Amino acid sequence: MKLSLRDKFPEMTVDTTKGQIHLPEDYHGKWFILFSHPADFTPVCTTEFVGFQKKKKEFDALGVELIGLSVDNLESHRQWIQWIKENIYVQIDFPVIDDEKRLVSETLGLIQPNADDTATVRAVIIVDHNGKVRTILEYPKEIGRSIDEILRTVKALKLASTKRFSPRQTGRIMRLSGIKFYSTEVKMMIRLWIRKEAFAACPTGSFIKI
Repeated sequence: MKLSLRDKFPEMTVDTTKGQIHLPEDYHGKWFILFSHPADFTPVCTTEFVGFQKKKKEFDALGVELIGLSVDNLESHRQWIQWIKENIYVQIDFPVIDDEKRLVSETLGLIQPNADDTATVRAVIIVDHNGKVRTILEYPKEIGRSIDEILRTVKALKLASTKRFSPRQTGRIMRLSGIKFYSTEVKMMIRLWIRKEAFAACPTGSFIKI
């Protein structure tokens, strides 16, 4: 199975370092991010785990839970978490899924069909409060992820759920309603508002000089 945007996250029960979790039921009313790793103890995976933990308070402030996954068992996960604590002095507080049998990875389509091994890709799946998949990011296992970019994506998605806006490439927000701009560093023209959403946000269809 390969997930697509707006799909309902498949129901599953998983064993984690924080106990058994029912996905997405246990997170009903909350957003969560499931991020997969090729294996425990690898250098890139370790730095990413530490990076997610260091940004955890920012994710918490957004009401977003973190869930890690790799194709290793709970004992390996616990040893890895302990190693990180003893050597990098960071305590990993989010749950990590036991997926030694690859059941979760295969259900979510995290293992590439033509890969030369069964390690997962570096995937990020962002799921909203209704249990729907809002974003899927995939990276080859050789390349690390930008935690700041994932944070920016979550912020934009959550704003998009409540307000009409267009996210800029820099991550600063340009609202279609409210006519408020958070950056003046780049001069640009607003496109002709021919889409239904734009006209709904600004019925006059007027231009704005920035």
